[in-house]
Amino acid sequence: MSGRGPSARSGCAGPTPDEPTDEPTDEPSWYGVRCVFRHGPLGVYEERITLWTARSAAEAIERAETEAAEYCEDLDGVEYARLAQAFTLFGTPGDGAEVFSLMRASTLPPGEYVDRYFATGDERTA
Repeated sequence: MSGRGPSARSGCAGPTPDEPTDEPTDEPSWYGVRCVFRHGPLGVYEERITLWTARSAAEAIERAETEAAEYCEDLDGVEYARLAQAFTLFGTPGDGAEVFSLMRASTLPPGEYVDRYFATGDERTA
């Protein structure tokens, strides 16, 4: 990845014009990859973030999607929602390391933003 930040693959969606390009490097980097799953019997969606060493965000996503398929095979009624987003970590993971970040443009004030995207009342947080 030529810059730091998220890279995503979702169905037919490709990179956005302002998204950094994902160019492979000679040295592997750490990536956090967020994948979304539907647990049909429970009626919930799950977001999982896994860590990978890879030479590009695309490689990290490919490896995460392979693991996502295995995750679904291990659990009854779990379906991969075909959304993977990668974040290039800054250095080696350790205490307090940032493992994922996603920026979203919005004009909403903080409370409304959180209510709309994160605290809808339907989350299972424990």
